[in-house]
Amino acid sequence: MSDRLCTVLLYSDDPLVRDRMRLAVGTRPAPGLEIEFVEAADYAECVRLVDDYEIDLLLLDGEASPGGGIGIARQIKDDRDDAPPTCVVIARAADRWLAAYAQVDATLLHPLDPVTTGTTVAEVLRRTPAAA
Repeated sequence: MSDRLCTVLLYSDDPLVRDRMRLAVGTRPAPGLEIEFVEAADYAECVRLVDDYEIDLLLLDGEASPGGGIGIARQIKDDRDDAPPTCVVIARAADRWLAAYAQVDATLLHPLDPVTTGTTVAEVLRRTPAAA
């Protein structure tokens, strides 16, 4: 049995945050899953990548500026019937209610813990059929 190859879009205006997200997820967060990454630094690029690629998961920085990951998640969920699942990295656990309102599938807290991040990403990907 071969690994399922999943494309994860990393969004943050800060390249260091995108690097931290990539390292925390890793290329093999769980047995049977292999990850390839695409990156976006702003809202327009994020939407373009969702349109151009078969994205399996959006991993969004909730602290990005000027467009935060929670707002982007909500906008993509509102605009697309085929929106990929989303995971938003937030700085405050109290922001989980806002993420829930935005229909986010999972949240993670800054600073990212690699074990929790890999487990969460794998769970979300396994709940969702592969992108067509």
